[in-house]
Amino acid sequence: MYHSPARSLCSTLSNLCCVPSSATSSSLLRRSPGPVKRALSPPALLASFSGLTGPRCGCSVTGGSSGTAATQAVCSMGNSTSRLYSALAKTLSSGAVSKHQEYLEQTDQELLDPIDPKELLEECQVVLRKRPARLQRDFVDLRTNFARNHQPIRVMQWNILAQALGEGKDNFVQCPLEALRWEERKCLILEEILAYQPDILCLQEVDHYFDTFQPLLSRLGYQCTFFPKPWSPCLDVERNNGPDGCALFFLKDRFSLIDTTNIRLTAMKLKTNQVAIAQTLKCNETGKLFCIAVTHLKARNGWERFRSAQGADLLENLKSITQDAQIPLIVCGDFNAEPTEEVYKEFSNSSLNLNSAYKLLSTDGLSEPPYTTWKIRPSGECRHTLDYIWYSQHALKVNAALNLLTEEQIGPNRLPSFNYPSDHLSLVCDFSFNEDPDRLL
Repeated sequence: MYHSPARSLCSTLSNLCCVPSSATSSSLLRRSPGPVKRALSPPALLASFSGLTGPRCGCSVTGGSSGTAATQAVCSMGNSTSRLYSALAKTLSSGAVSKHQEYLEQTDQELLDPIDPKELLEECQVVLRKRPARLQRDFVDLRTNFARNHQPIRVMQWNILAQALGEGKDNFVQCPLEALRWEERKCLILEEILAYQPDILCLQEVDHYFDTFQPLLSRLGYQCTFFPKPWSPCLDVERNNGPDGCALFFLKDRFSLIDTTNIRLTAMKLKTNQVAIAQTLKCNETGKLFCIAVTHLKARNGWERFRSAQGADLLENLKSITQDAQIPLIVCGDFNAEPTEEVYKEFSNSSLNLNSAYKLLSTDGLSEPPYTTWKIRPSGECRHTLDYIWYSQHALKVNAALNLLTEEQIGPNRLPSFNYPSDHLSLVCDFSFNEDPDRLL
């Protein structure tokens, strides 16, 4: 059974305080102790991007779901006036991405001045001042020896919940619609990212990439990549903000991009609606190469064989990219699969020698957490383990992992909520390179 050990590292929200504002943005993203106080000044950095999303307007009323006669107020998604999304939204063919590749490689934001993550965090906290306090999570120290050969690589995995799906399709019956308002929910998402300060960030269900995450995170020193689903369900929602997809971000002062591959996953030789991004990076401190991948497999019961085929396709792509495990690998994703599913077994038994990082939090080191997502829908309560961080256990070791929220912290109405912006929990791990990886192959 899964058990959260009492061993813990420092708390995380306080990490962004005592940082000189004169530092560059990438060097500001360094984990340091100290409390963070809520700012009293009005937001300025967030406001600079408000024109891209448009103001929120009143709610409309639509018919209830699951055959009920009840009406449900649905808030607007924000304007979809961005030329970036309007072009993508018009094309649903398999060539949509290639036809609009220029929209996926925007560099305008890189010309803007860097921003201080401390200031951005404080602005988020101003917006969130009427919400409950952020939920506390601690890191668990998993080191077996304390020799440090390089700065750990912090990786964050998170399905952030597409705004269009959260407000328009997912039917979180116990979540107040006010808790899903994008102006505040995006600040909860940003607060979570800023609190844990990942070196590499892997996100799924991103439908506000161009108007929120790319402009802000690029100014924090991240290189940003986005790959949308070719037939995103977000496009079915009225007043959507464009397609959702996977996004990958890494700090440019820590890593250099060697190669990048956008993968449209196949199943039974057919192209599917699910995607992945795989990037080969060089660690600037050690000079070592490694591959980081992010994916989001097909959802829902009854699609187990489909997910298995998608996973097999992804593994074949990753074998080629990593030269059959010669390059260390980290795979982050919402697999939409419990550990009992075939796709999980495929990754566990792969020739890439992968292990699931969060198993290390269990007392036996073999059990996954009891949940990574917990929500209530019209059909009932759903508690599942679907999200994973896989890593090359011969080449990498896990120094620390972020504990999950407890049932008491999550609360009776489950997720999302006023406290937490997604129905999935973020996973965060600190990795380091093994000194003699070949010996463990």
